[in-house]
Amino acid sequence: MKALYGQQNSPGEEMTFVFQERENLPACREHEVKVQVRACALSWVDTKLLSEIKLQKDLVPVGREISGVVLEVGSKVTFLQPDDEVVGILPLDSEESGVCEVILVHEHYLVHKPEKVCWAEAAGTVRDGLRAYTALHYLSQVSPGTSVLVLDGASPFGTIAIQLAHHRGAKVISTAHSLEDKQYLERLRPAGARVIDVCQGKIDVAESCLEETGGLGVDIVLDAGVRLYSAEDEPAPKSQLLPHKHDIITLLGAGGRWITTERSLQLDPPDCHSLFLKGATVSFLNDEIWNLSSVQQGKYLNILWWPRLDEPIPLYEAKVSMEIVQKNQARKRQVIQF
Repeated sequence: MKALYGQQNSPGEEMTFVFQERENLPACREHEVKVQVRACALSWVDTKLLSEIKLQKDLVPVGREISGVVLEVGSKVTFLQPDDEVVGILPLDSEESGVCEVILVHEHYLVHKPEKVCWAEAAGTVRDGLRAYTALHYLSQVSPGTSVLVLDGASPFGTIAIQLAHHRGAKVISTAHSLEDKQYLERLRPAGARVIDVCQGKIDVAESCLEETGGLGVDIVLDAGVRLYSAEDEPAPKSQLLPHKHDIITLLGAGGRWITTERSLQLDPPDCHSLFLKGATVSFLNDEIWNLSSVQQGKYLNILWWPRLDEPIPLYEAKVSMEIVQKNQARKRQVIQF
């Protein structure tokens, strides 16, 4: 039985991915569940975070969002039984690779899979669903009548965030980074977002949002990264499609909430003063916070939203697909199907 792992030989080098032969799994311990994996989503391995929380390893397990069938349960497992269909996210410190036919998982990291959701959709949606729910429910408390700006709405996370915000009765505005993204967002059902096409770089996002909200500004902003410097100082070409931090502060309304994924966000005194005058807040969306909080373990949101997935990938293509994901070149969520 093979499993996929990431290997980083020295700091600064790109991670390489290898299949390792695994011995037969031992019997389940008291709270463990043995799962036959049917699908596993591939997500970027955050080596910097692993290093910061002292979880750096020579071989890092790859693939943490899984769906599958319970084969065996430990003596103290009460929530699950053999033959149950489950979905979940393996913890950061897991020794198990989700890209493996059979794995052992603590029962707290699994929930029952909804019957009408297929294996690939379950594995491919659970992570982005949790991120969107954390951002819109816990960090910004979206409610009917609020306005929400979802930047890069055609991303897997953005797609679910748009649908969740629309379901909560919010008015949604989104940006599209290409013509294909714009057409994809306009086809979303139920239709829920006013789409701003920024691919040509000629549209002012702040001006468009203020116009859309009658000059009042947006209540909630979910970013997909921001530009911290002027255009000529930004190193990556892709960042030119992202709004500048000043644009986001400008388009925020009174009491607005900015949910950012930018871990190195730097706010200067004039930025803070503008936020103070608006009574606005900034919250950081850490992808792993749900699993790092013991209170939230196992409390996954039911998978209700249509994900943006690529075609399921066979196991023999997992290594190449993971290399694409790690280089941030995958536009859709990649899911391995067994």
